[in-house]
Amino acid sequence: MANASMTMNAISDVRHHSGWFIALGILFLIAGVFALAMPLIAGLAVTTIFAIVLVWLGIVEFIHAWNVKSWGGFIWEVIIALVMFLGGIAIWINPILGALTLTIVVAATFIAKGVFQIILGFRMRPNDGWGWMVTAGVLDLIVGLIIWLNWPVSTAWALGTLAGISLIFTGWSYIMIAMAARRLG
Repeated sequence: MANASMTMNAISDVRHHSGWFIALGILFLIAGVFALAMPLIAGLAVTTIFAIVLVWLGIVEFIHAWNVKSWGGFIWEVIIALVMFLGGIAIWINPILGALTLTIVVAATFIAKGVFQIILGFRMRPNDGWGWMVTAGVLDLIVGLIIWLNWPVSTAWALGTLAGISLIFTGWSYIMIAMAARRLG
């Protein structure tokens, strides 16, 4: 019963603020289209944000290490903090090299994810849905290989294109959530 009332409250809130959901969705869609239209610039923006996150994580990790230095892992936490901080600074100073590196990481991630999804899909057989898992794995493997085999040229489009696709799907989901809440009202 609590879940039903919580769901009704959530639907009511979304319906009440559906204009904001739609506006946010449109902003995400626009940002996604710009990212797809200018993937290199979007990729460098993603790289710069990643650099900023690494710097902040390094600072937070260092503060954490300093606050609990008696637990025995102090020196390792300081080393981790320095690696993150200096890595973030290095990417900030040379975002193109950072984007090249991130592109390799993205390609390797897609390849690994694809291989493991294929294995999982075949292990799920004969259950329903196993073919979809294998298909998703094959697609991830292909995307990873396309990025990897075209590196370093793929740096010009891979990060920005993936960011753009993500932004478009996020925007579309906000719009669809708002429309569904309006229909339920």
